[in-house]
Amino acid sequence: MRGGSYLFDMPSVQLNTDVALGVAIPARNARGRIARLTGVVDAVLSSHNYPPVIERLMAEALVLTALFGSLLKEAEGQVTLQAQTENGIVDLMVCDYLRGELRGYIRHDPERLAEAGPNPSLFALFGKGYLAITFDHPVMNERYQGIVPLEGDSLAQAAQNFFAQSEQIPSLVRLAVDKRDGQWVAGGLLFQHLPEGEEGRDRLHTRLDHPDWPHVAVLAGSVKAEELTDPALPLDDLLWRLFHEEDEVRTLNAVQLTRGCRCDPGYVRSVIARFPPDEREAMVGEDGLIRVDCEFCSSSFSMSLNEFSVD
Repeated sequence: MRGGSYLFDMPSVQLNTDVALGVAIPARNARGRIARLTGVVDAVLSSHNYPPVIERLMAEALVLTALFGSLLKEAEGQVTLQAQTENGIVDLMVCDYLRGELRGYIRHDPERLAEAGPNPSLFALFGKGYLAITFDHPVMNERYQGIVPLEGDSLAQAAQNFFAQSEQIPSLVRLAVDKRDGQWVAGGLLFQHLPEGEEGRDRLHTRLDHPDWPHVAVLAGSVKAEELTDPALPLDDLLWRLFHEEDEVRTLNAVQLTRGCRCDPGYVRSVIARFPPDEREAMVGEDGLIRVDCEFCSSSFSMSLNEFSVD
């Protein structure tokens, strides 16, 4: 192809929607992820009755979580994105990623949201708050969490602040959300400057002023919102648009994304069974049953104390 060598692996999944694709530019010491969600967003939202402003926020948070999750090298790794606030319209937002499955939940004050108008700012929604991102690596028995203030005018800016403050890695994040024919479409792009030596050599300190990074940031930052949210545009074609003049661009394995919630009757029962008998008795409601609600999928589970009589 014109401009250089492109190593595009033959994808095992389609590259238009509900997918995340990795990319590396070796000569620039840069890596990235690009993702687009359609059905996954609608599936998550179908479990709730959110107003449009919260639906849009949920779509952005889900695609951001997909970008973070696709960075994981461990198949069983998990990423949890959580935003908590002090006196915000939104007081809790949680999304997580595990094995390509995404789920999310937002708790908010409907009355205050209605008073805020149709396009409230990030500060209006969250007030003074923080963004916590947790990476769990069960095989390596490692857990890492970074916490940064929820600052900036968008979730994308807050994510960039996370990398700059928690990991000191120059990063660029772009998020875009649109609603087309009644269906939400969320797209996102994440690019980072790799610490020199990360690929197969001793890891060295990242240069925050590396001369290659501004070049990559300008090209990646030229992506348009309508490109990120166009379901007809394959993600590898979009990468070609952005980086066709580079000497070498490598696409990495694509990850198919789905909506998933890990609550089920067996799992819920196993959690309740861990509590001592007296605490289980305290959970019983007036109807004589223990009830557990899942905020992620709005499922409700009920069980009687008799189910635990053998414990």
